[in-house]
Amino acid sequence: MSHDHSHLHPNHPKIAKRLKRAQGHLRHVIDMIEQGNPCHDIAQQLFAVERAIANAKRTLIQDHIDHCLEASLHPGNEGGGDDARQGIEDFKAITKYL
Repeated sequence: MSHDHSHLHPNHPKIAKRLKRAQGHLRHVIDMIEQGNPCHDIAQQLFAVERAIANAKRTLIQDHIDHCLEASLHPGNEGGGDDARQGIEDFKAITKYL
């Protein structure tokens, strides 16, 4: 799989760092389950992992809106209406992940 760096935004390294932290936290939750920790403690930690992932997703989508969609809708862009239409289609596509 090739990596296209044209979609790399300033917040992506920060998002990747958050997700790596959540990944480590999730590994800890799995260990808690395997060790027989109380369900309340496990649920609390899973909630924290969910929030971390949701925050990363929200930041990623906001970053996409700020950098990709605004650029396609900017009136000074070449291509005019086609870029604006594509920007609207991109926005519709990404909103299903909100």
